[in-house]
Amino acid sequence: MALAITVGHREIEISRPDKQLIPPNVTKAGLARYYAQIGDVMLPHIAGRPLNFERYPDGIEGHKIFQQHASGHFPDWIEVVEVPKSGGTVKHVVASEPATLVYLANQACITFHSWESRADNLGRPDKMVFDLDPSVHRPAAVRRAALLIVGLLRELGLEPWAMTSGSRGYHVVVPLQRRAEFDYVRTFSRDFAAVAAAREPRVFTIEQRKAKREGKILIDFMRNGYGLTSVAPYSVRARPKAPVATPLHLDELSEASTRPDRWTVRAVLRRVEQDGDPWERFERGAQTLTAARRTLDGALAEL
Repeated sequence: MALAITVGHREIEISRPDKQLIPPNVTKAGLARYYAQIGDVMLPHIAGRPLNFERYPDGIEGHKIFQQHASGHFPDWIEVVEVPKSGGTVKHVVASEPATLVYLANQACITFHSWESRADNLGRPDKMVFDLDPSVHRPAAVRRAALLIVGLLRELGLEPWAMTSGSRGYHVVVPLQRRAEFDYVRTFSRDFAAVAAAREPRVFTIEQRKAKREGKILIDFMRNGYGLTSVAPYSVRARPKAPVATPLHLDELSEASTRPDRWTVRAVLRRVEQDGDPWERFERGAQTLTAARRTLDGALAEL
């Protein structure tokens, strides 16, 4: 029996609402309701960005479909952007209203990944992302590593923001004015990661191959490239108990309870209702990399 969820001026029909997608008790209806409730908070962080999404038609214990294109059966009110690719183009979904997230939840889309640029200027990112990916599950060590990255960025005169990944790590993010193209931002992030790994060789690595990381935490700067994505703020992860990628106040990184998977769908809704969105002013913090590049060049020269 279907269920109808009203989102704004749209009514979205949820088929098989009782189907469990995430154990122990997140159904398709529960997932859709979460995105309906968080939509107004989540939307400013993804609006205008091409989206990729993870679909789990049989729940997270079944197969995963990583989808980039907008399916032909999607209703015409769902916004899309046509993006050039090798040999042609691909039409990505762009979430311009919360109803889009709810509709996709009905397609068993659990996790959303967004570009680091927006559709009106795809070649110029408006954020730079460092994804801290541990080789082994050590929440306290990764949290301390995130604080180290924050401190190093501040040495360059940049003011970062932080988010749990909802999985095993954290994202440290710098909002950017859209002045530089992807090649510049990616080179900057690569050089920054190299300096961080050289300064803290027992903590960090930039080695992509897991077998060669020696238990260290990868500073993944590779997301700062054209067409690449990172998990969207407030997106549910396809893991038991439905943890959420949760924006943080920076001082929360100093709290031992701030684990990467601490907040689940229900806890995030309570958190936002009580305290609002820690990233509410994220876009107002947009910065340039020009002065930081000069400081970073000096740090590179000292290696």
